[in-house]
Amino acid sequence: MEANRSQGGIQQLLAAEQEAQQIVSAARNAKMARLKQAKEEAEREVAEYRSHMEAQFQNKVAASSGDSGANVKRLEQETEMKISNLKIEASRISHDVVQMLLKQVTTVKN
Repeated sequence: MEANRSQGGIQQLLAAEQEAQQIVSAARNAKMARLKQAKEEAEREVAEYRSHMEAQFQNKVAASSGDSGANVKRLEQETEMKISNLKIEASRISHDVVQMLLKQVTTVKN
């Protein structure tokens, strides 16, 4: 009788061990499924954030390139105005400069 009782106890232990293994296996599978789901959610959030930041960057580039075009145009106008002013000033004093040079060249000093 003692042998039957210990045999029954061993069977119960084996059944409990199998049940524990099934529980652990189910928990491990649930954990792996949750990790996979979390990874997919994180990848989706990263993709959304990346696309949002890319859109902001493109908007800033578009805005700044528009400003850049305006700056280039403004600088070109300023440059043309300065060139024009220099030409006017040069034409105004060129006669005086030529006269001064002729005087220096033709004057003899001892």
